[in-house]
Amino acid sequence: MCGIAGYFKFAGAAKDDTDVLLRMRDAMVHRGPDDGGCYQSADKRVGLAHRRLSIVDLSAAGHQPMANEDETVWITFNGEIYNHDSLREPLLKRGHDFRSRTDTEAIIHLYEELQDECVPHLDGMFAFAIWDASRQRLLLVRDRLGKKPLYYTEVNGQLLFASEIKALLEHPDVKRDLDLEALNHFLTFADTPSPYTLFAGIRKLPAGHLLSCDREGRINIQQYWSPLDGDPWPAKVEEGECIERVRHLVRNAVAKRLMSDVPVGAFLSGGVDSSTNVALMSELTREPLRTFALGFPGFGAAENFHDLPYARRVAERFGCQHQEIMVTAEDCRSYLTEMACLQDEPIGDPACLPMHFVSKAAHDSGIKVALVGEGSDEVFGGYQTMAHACAVNAGPWRKVNRLPRLAKLAAWHGLRLRGAPAGRIDLLRRAVDGDPLYLGLEVLFHETEKPQLLQPWVREKMGASPYGLVRGFMDDVARRHPNADFLQTISYIDVSNRLAEVQLMRVDKFSMSHSLEARAPFLDHELVSYALSLPQHLKVRGRDGKWVLKEAVRPYLPAEVIDRPKQGFRAPLPEWLAGELSSWAEHQLFASALTKRNLFNNGFIENMWRRHRAGAADHSFDLWCLINLAAWYEHWIEN
Repeated sequence: MCGIAGYFKFAGAAKDDTDVLLRMRDAMVHRGPDDGGCYQSADKRVGLAHRRLSIVDLSAAGHQPMANEDETVWITFNGEIYNHDSLREPLLKRGHDFRSRTDTEAIIHLYEELQDECVPHLDGMFAFAIWDASRQRLLLVRDRLGKKPLYYTEVNGQLLFASEIKALLEHPDVKRDLDLEALNHFLTFADTPSPYTLFAGIRKLPAGHLLSCDREGRINIQQYWSPLDGDPWPAKVEEGECIERVRHLVRNAVAKRLMSDVPVGAFLSGGVDSSTNVALMSELTREPLRTFALGFPGFGAAENFHDLPYARRVAERFGCQHQEIMVTAEDCRSYLTEMACLQDEPIGDPACLPMHFVSKAAHDSGIKVALVGEGSDEVFGGYQTMAHACAVNAGPWRKVNRLPRLAKLAAWHGLRLRGAPAGRIDLLRRAVDGDPLYLGLEVLFHETEKPQLLQPWVREKMGASPYGLVRGFMDDVARRHPNADFLQTISYIDVSNRLAEVQLMRVDKFSMSHSLEARAPFLDHELVSYALSLPQHLKVRGRDGKWVLKEAVRPYLPAEVIDRPKQGFRAPLPEWLAGELSSWAEHQLFASALTKRNLFNNGFIENMWRRHRAGAADHSFDLWCLINLAAWYEHWIEN
C-alpha cells in the first residue's frame, strides 16, 4: 500500500517541476515510509511520484515508479492485486520479462497486452496511474468499490492527481476554497459523494471508474464495473445453496487477503464480521493471530459499550495474541487537530476516532496489514436503519403514497404546525414531491431544515437538492434490474455513496496515517455482487439483518457472537460533547474561521447545542459533523 501523485502537462510550456513533484509526494510520507521514487519524462511534461509501504517483495526490485522493459509504459501504483500470481504465468508465456515478484509489474505487462481492458482482470484494491509514452496518454484508475481514493484537478493546462488532497495542495497552481455545491451534499449525507470534494476545483474519481487524458487535454471518464453487472437477479434462491455460496465466498475472500510478506493482524470488535475474519484467519495461518480491540474507560454494558468482553472471548477461543486499547476523552481531544489534517476533508463518522487509535496500536505492535470487517452491513442489510426502512416501505409509505397530493400537503402542513421531528416532516414532504423514501444510512440535515440552518445567500448558490443523487442510484437499479426489491435498491444506494465516501475513506485515511494497510474481505467484489443479488427475505427478517451471512458463518463462531444485538464501531460522543470535549466543541461551532464566514444561522446551531448539553435531545451526530467541518475549514482554507 502506498501513496501516488503526479502531473500531465498537456498544454503550455513545460519546465522541470521535480521540486514540486517531490513536495506532493512527501506530503504523504505516512502512506509509504519505506521508499520514495520519482519519474519525469524527457520533455518535462509528465511526472510520476510514489511513496512505498512494502508489503509484497520487500526488495529494491519493487521500487516505483516502475517501467516496462523499454520504458514506454510507466506506473505509480497504490494497492494490492490478490490474483497477480495467476496473471503472471500467461504473461511470461507471451514473452514478458519480470524483474520482481510485485503485483505492480503484473499490471504493467497486462496493460501492454490489453490497455484499458486490463483493469477488469485485476482482483484487489487499487488506485494507479499509467503513463503510456507511445500513445501520449495518462490513465487513472480507482478500484471497483472505492477502497483506495484518487483525487485530481485540471488547472493551467495540466492534470494533477494524488492519493490525498494535501498532495495536490502542494502544487502552487492549486487554490483553496470551499465548494458550496459539495457543501450542500455534505450537509445532507455527511459526506461529499464522488466526484465532489469540499475543495473547489478538486474532484475524486468515482469507484469503479477510469479516467484518461490525451495530448490534447481531452479527459474521458468511464465506468468499468458496477455491482449491478452480470446476470438478472434471481427472484427465488434455495436457502441451503445460498448459505453454502456465501460461506465459500467469505472464506475465499479472507484467504486471498492473507497474501503478504509482512505480519498480518485483525481488528476485533466481537461482532459477526470481525469475528468471522479472526476465525478464518486463525484456521488459515500457522502463527497465533494478533488482534486489537478498543474500549472506553467508564463505559460498559449500561451505556451499550460492551464490545470488549465479546472480543476477548473470541480471541481466547482462537488462541490470538490479543491487545485491548483504552481511549479517553482527553486522548481524543489531543488528537482532534491532527485529525482535521489527516482526513483531507470532513468524514461524517465519529468512528474516525476509534479507527485512529486501533490503527496506531496495530502499527506500534509491528503490524503492517490488518483485516477489518467493513462492508457486510451495507450488502447484507445489517443495519437496523435498513430493516426499519423496509418495514416503512412495506406499510406506512405505501399508504401515504396512495393519498391524493392535496391530502399529503395538508398532512405535511399539519406536522409542521405541530412541531413534529424534522425527519418526519421531510419524509412527508418527499412523499408530496415524489422524492425517495430512503436517502441513506445517515441523513445529517433534511431539506426542510436547511432554510433554518443556512443563510439565504448560501442556499441560492448551492444548486439543486442532493436528493437527485439518490434518485439517480434508484434509476440505475430500476433500469438494470427492474424486479429488484426494496432492500436491494437501498443497499445499492449505500454501496454507491456512504460505503465508498464514508466507511472506506475512514478506513483508508486513518489506517494509512499510521502506515497500516487495511483489507476488507466482505468487500471482495464477487461477494458484494452476489450478496446484492439476493432477495430481501434472505437478509432481513423482522428487525434483524444479515440472516444468510449469520447462517453461513455459524459453523465458525459461538452463538452468543452471531445472535448478539448489532452494535456499531463508535465512540461515546454524546457524553463527551456534553462534558470533556464541550469547550473545544464550542470554539469550533461559534468562534472558528468558518463561523466568521457567515454561512450558517448560529441561532439554529445554538439551539441544537443547548438541547444536547441539557440532555433534551441527542444531536451528537449533527454537531460532530459541523464541528468536523469547522476544524477542516480552519486548517485547510483559512490556515
